[in-house]
Amino acid sequence: MNDGNLLTDHPELYEQRFPDPDHLAARWAEDTLRRHGAGPRVLDIGCGTGRDAAWLHRRGGRRVTGIDTAETMLAHARRRHPGPDYHRADMRHFELGRTFDAVLCLDSALLYCHTNDDLAACLAACRRHLAPGGLLVAEMRNGAFFLGHTELLDGPRTASFDQDGTTHTSRTGLWIDHGAQLLRRRRVWTADDGSPPREQHSAWRLLFPQELRYFLTLAGFEVLALHDGPGPRTEPPWREGDLPHGTARSDRLHLVARLQLHDHPTPDSRHSNGDTTQ
Repeated sequence: MNDGNLLTDHPELYEQRFPDPDHLAARWAEDTLRRHGAGPRVLDIGCGTGRDAAWLHRRGGRRVTGIDTAETMLAHARRRHPGPDYHRADMRHFELGRTFDAVLCLDSALLYCHTNDDLAACLAACRRHLAPGGLLVAEMRNGAFFLGHTELLDGPRTASFDQDGTTHTSRTGLWIDHGAQLLRRRRVWTADDGSPPREQHSAWRLLFPQELRYFLTLAGFEVLALHDGPGPRTEPPWREGDLPHGTARSDRLHLVARLQLHDHPTPDSRHSNGDTTQ
């Protein structure tokens, strides 16, 4: 049966399936923010269960706001990871009535902008909510990786984990929708408690480094860093003191961009002049 997203519907399972006991993602984000001189006000787009937002709020000494579209995730975040200010909002069209010193998009959150218009709208919303000179920090899959590598597409992958005496097993297949420039995923969950299988479908935009630079420039950002590692999901993962590499060949991409202080045409203004290229 096709029944939503098991991990989004059950955030405690998400944290069990993707544990981060050392808060690697949040520590990497804090290190990046600190190295680039970001102020204390941070917006976490696609905050999910709130683990990273709460660590940055509590341990990083920052004032964090998190947004997500899944109310189940937000309810879990408020209950289990309090501190940040959590809101339900769409990353393409949010209006929070305040500005921030930095915007975070971790764990490929930016790639849920599937179309050019989606991405332009998200970057325009980020620009509206950033103080002059504010930072955009993102971590995501790297579209360029798939130009020469197919190992992630070579067949279904199976993974299992235990939660409260029940073993949950996922069987996941990935394929590329070339026309839409999307990495599509079909995942089927089964459990040994007799519950029926659950099937879910999702997709990520495959953005290439030069394409990403282009969109950011249109949105009024200056790219400060764009590299493949190390980061919280690389192999080997980032460690304290690691500096970024200069390549973009691996399966993760890490971005740091600064909002330019001078006026610059935005993607919205480009579209208003009649350019609606997809």
